[in-house]
Amino acid sequence: MEIKPNFSELAREYGVDRRTVKKYYEGYEGKTKTRNKQSKLDKYYDEIIAKLEIRWATVKRVYKYFVSKNYDIGTYSNFNKYVKRKGLKPAKKVSGHPRFETPAGKQAQVDWKEEIKLVSKYGEEFIFNVLNYKLGYSRYCYFEYRKAKTQQDVIECLINAFKATGGVPDEILFDNMKTIVDITNEGRKINNKIKAFANDFDFKIRLCKPRHSYTKGKVESSNKFIDWLLPYNGEFENEEDLIKIIGEINKKVNQSTNQSTGIQPIILFQKEKEYLSPMPSNDIIESYMNFEQKATVHKDSMIYYKGSRYSVPPKYINKTVTLKTVENELHVYFNTDLISVHILSDKKINYHESHYRELIENLIKNKEDIEQICTNNLNELDKLLHR
Repeated sequence: MEIKPNFSELAREYGVDRRTVKKYYEGYEGKTKTRNKQSKLDKYYDEIIAKLEIRWATVKRVYKYFVSKNYDIGTYSNFNKYVKRKGLKPAKKVSGHPRFETPAGKQAQVDWKEEIKLVSKYGEEFIFNVLNYKLGYSRYCYFEYRKAKTQQDVIECLINAFKATGGVPDEILFDNMKTIVDITNEGRKINNKIKAFANDFDFKIRLCKPRHSYTKGKVESSNKFIDWLLPYNGEFENEEDLIKIIGEINKKVNQSTNQSTGIQPIILFQKEKEYLSPMPSNDIIESYMNFEQKATVHKDSMIYYKGSRYSVPPKYINKTVTLKTVENELHVYFNTDLISVHILSDKKINYHESHYRELIENLIKNKEDIEQICTNNLNELDKLLHR
């Protein structure tokens, strides 16, 4: 009938311009969804594919290569969009990694949780490391607090771990620690002292493949439990308290159901410890133990040694000192100077009166009262500790 619709009325009904209605009525089909506009990168299409197929090649590296050749390729952002739009980047190959289980007594894995920083409730900062020794079959762990990660620290921690677990596994898997491995022109080489230590304690040393952290995945997974320390930031009192907290976390780890085995490590450990080899003689063990220890002097002018605290002169606060045991005495050195000697004691706090007096001199205005105050305070302290 050739009757045209009312474009204005339709425009009001659908909320569009009347000219838009008219245009579609007259046959307009809208813009095409795909554009055939060519990209200036199309002429490099085959070369981009060839470069991206090279091992270790990334989009960024290929882009920089073309820039160095003075190719007209525009910005990296557009280059990256082009690669994605055309699907030029090869799919990343994901290689499967089979799960390995070790027989009881076969293997332990060792790793450090490094440079942990916590602050005590008194504002004192502690920077320390925790060695994690884990038996492969049972997943039973042994954690040890250490300020340093020297070769001697590793040896002493391993000896303590052997004592704590009641024996030595057939082999121990290490990361490529500098204290274990020497890098030579021929490649990786196990350090001679560590090799002798392994021979004396009758275990084999195995090393992880570089950049293959999954080879020691059992110990890596248990390192996450050490993150339980973080809530104690600002809550603990001193180094002694911190060591106790690590010990409590260690117990919780061994008593918690393991995700891989579905069993508590402490239960499987009862079987695994029967397969561990005995330790060597005490003479061999003691030959590897360093009876010198390092300690930091705290704000109360004391150092911590085997569950007790011993005083040194206050001028050594925040300094690192060396501890040596000579028969029943504890000798404290700063560099080569002997600065304090104590009889080893079960008392938790052991002050020399001269150290205590020097410590509180700046707090007492009437110097005549210092002697009496020191004597009274130390007596009260003794009474308090022996209740």
